[in-house]
Amino acid sequence: MEKVLLEKRDHIALVTINRPEVRNALDPEAICRLADTFSELHDDDDVRVIIITGTGQQAFCAGADLGRLIPLMSGERAPEDDWDRRFKGEPGVFERSILRGYDVDKPVIAAINGAAIAGGMELVQGTDLRIAAESARFGVQEVKWAIFPAGGSTVRLPRQMTMPRAMELLITGDLIDARTALDWGFLNRVVPAADVLDTAFEVAGRIARNGPLAVRAIRRSARACAGLPEHAGLAMELQFAAPVFASEDAREGPRSFLEKRPAVYRGR
Repeated sequence: MEKVLLEKRDHIALVTINRPEVRNALDPEAICRLADTFSELHDDDDVRVIIITGTGQQAFCAGADLGRLIPLMSGERAPEDDWDRRFKGEPGVFERSILRGYDVDKPVIAAINGAAIAGGMELVQGTDLRIAAESARFGVQEVKWAIFPAGGSTVRLPRQMTMPRAMELLITGDLIDARTALDWGFLNRVVPAADVLDTAFEVAGRIARNGPLAVRAIRRSARACAGLPEHAGLAMELQFAAPVFASEDAREGPRSFLEKRPAVYRGR
């Protein structure tokens, strides 16, 4: 059984972590396959939006496989197969798998079908939009096991919610429910479990129908300008805007509006 599934349709890629028997926890093979999938999608210009989810309704991703991954990382378990050896020997493979410092350069929507814990929540932190089931739970529980949430949580969580709320999660290891995560600004929507994937595809479809060059440039600008002084951000924004205005798509958009027809964007 493949541990990471990939489906592409209508400019949308669906990536599914497929280890429901262990709450979609990440072992070395799953990490390597996720990393490879994100690299493939980065280079696929036909894909305009990515959805990441997990199999089943119990968990989006429970984080690291405590029986396989953490002992390998700590040195308690020696590499046993090619996936173990690749995980240990390939720089950046773990970071790429959870979008830590790796940008697929197109919007990523988390369709959070269940618990997003530890590395699973850190993967969510690397996404742009988040749609969660009412039953979903969130937390970075590494501190309970005397390990560090090194997937980016100490950097990204304080930027994605207030510092006091981020610190509460980081140093207590407690879980919060989906409604609380929504109230704290970490999520976009909370919906019934049966509607999570449909809602994600509906949002992804609306994004995919927009001009792809504009979407990517807007996303790049928002990320690059975050935290800059206003004058510096405004100056940098123009660097992202200028190529979009010069594109064929920027001519097609207004033309389609005037001609009262759907736009046909080609990404150039």
